[in-house]
Amino acid sequence: MSVLVTPAPLTPAEVLAVARDGVDVALSESALAAMAASRAYVERLGASDVPAYGISTGFGALATTDIPVERRRDLQRSLVRSHAAGTGAPVEREVVRAMQLLRLHTLATGHTGARPLLAEAMAAMLNAGITPVVPEFGSLGCSGDLAPLAACALALMGEGQVYDGTGAMVEAGEALRVGGLAPIVLEEKEGLALLNGTDGMLGMLVMANHDLSRLIVAADLSAAMSVEALLGTDRVFAADLQALRPQPGQAVSAANMRAILGGSGIVSSHAGPEDTRVQDAYSLRCAPQVAGACRDTVDHARRIADHELASAIDNPVVLDDGRVESNGNFHGAPVGYVLDFLAIAAADLASMSERRTDRMLDRNRSHGLPPFLAGEPGVDSGHMIAQYTQAALVSECKRLAAPASVDSIPSSAMQEDHVSMGWSAARKLRRSLDLVARVIAIEILTAARAIDLRTPIEPAAATGAVIRRLRESVPGPGPDRHLAPEIDHAVRGVKDGSLVAAAETVTGPLR
Repeated sequence: MSVLVTPAPLTPAEVLAVARDGVDVALSESALAAMAASRAYVERLGASDVPAYGISTGFGALATTDIPVERRRDLQRSLVRSHAAGTGAPVEREVVRAMQLLRLHTLATGHTGARPLLAEAMAAMLNAGITPVVPEFGSLGCSGDLAPLAACALALMGEGQVYDGTGAMVEAGEALRVGGLAPIVLEEKEGLALLNGTDGMLGMLVMANHDLSRLIVAADLSAAMSVEALLGTDRVFAADLQALRPQPGQAVSAANMRAILGGSGIVSSHAGPEDTRVQDAYSLRCAPQVAGACRDTVDHARRIADHELASAIDNPVVLDDGRVESNGNFHGAPVGYVLDFLAIAAADLASMSERRTDRMLDRNRSHGLPPFLAGEPGVDSGHMIAQYTQAALVSECKRLAAPASVDSIPSSAMQEDHVSMGWSAARKLRRSLDLVARVIAIEILTAARAIDLRTPIEPAAATGAVIRRLRESVPGPGPDRHLAPEIDHAVRGVKDGSLVAAAETVTGPLR
């Protein structure tokens, strides 16, 4: 299996396949032809006396400096070396592979003026599993992700460090040699073509859309389990009630919760006239509204990602009629905004999850459960500190929800006087989603314990399947034991989708 890179847009599934699953790539004939045509225009300009940005001039604030023909290879090499100025810990392999693929696709559109040879070298590096070491800090998100992409370009030149196919950090030149690849000598325009894009933040957006979508379904599951644990009602999730507010994501979340709670003995056990409670707390009753709004935010982010996946971002660009024009398409605002939107939605999803957990542990609000779900309250503390952990995670999510895209620091001698900070938005979102998964896992772990404590009343078939799956690695209620490993088991079950999959053995696919 391989992903065929053409001038047509990549799909999110193709990005995920290459970034996470190590799928190979191949260049289509149409891509190579488009690149050859645009390269001819660049070479014509390079031979002309008319200055052309990035071809025969310097960069940024140095754009008025003419570069003689014999120094233009030096110009491109110096551009990459100077822009590979990041610092900090290396970013994740999947992020770098996504960047490599997305930059390769931009070259394949034929709007950068790069040689087909350059694209073939990039594809070969991906297929050899050679991953440039990209430091975390350095991108302002305008002109694109310059420093991270420069680290990738440097490796193509045989410089800097990379991870080889075994995951060992080695010198780029050595990794290329072992892989049977040759370093690339960049020619006119090619340094710019490798650097001027939103590929880092876009790759992280594509992955975040996928990951948060899965977490929202897990949140529907955890909320449904908490409804059972807290003797809540499922009547508020009825389709006719949800239709009064036709928000699409809300309808999906409510449908998920109805499916999960179908046939619940716990819910039906208190559904008669003897139950004097009028309505549940917001964290139960409004779960579809919050998770649904989060789902709708992801849908908006997907539309932005799709537009970006259909883009050819470079500066200058080569147009179909041969013109080479400067532009501002490298500005990361569209991507940066939705990355921040997702961080806000994710933080709220986690916040509501934590509130449900807290209710299960409070004997004044839990409707008959022991304090903190402890085996022997007083001697045992039960899940008391698990909620502390949740609270710490949620607090961090809230800090990470502060938008990066409202910040801007001028650079390049005020030539680049407004930047997007989209890369920073992407980096903090990745951390946030890891924390959200942990919050939801603790809710599921706690709700499972609470439901077990409702025995002999039977839960829904779907939640029962989830609890049985969890009990394969986490014992049921009892005296206090080391809780951290149990939390980690639940986290893995949320992240790998196995807990949701257990519910789906009863409900069918949840959306």
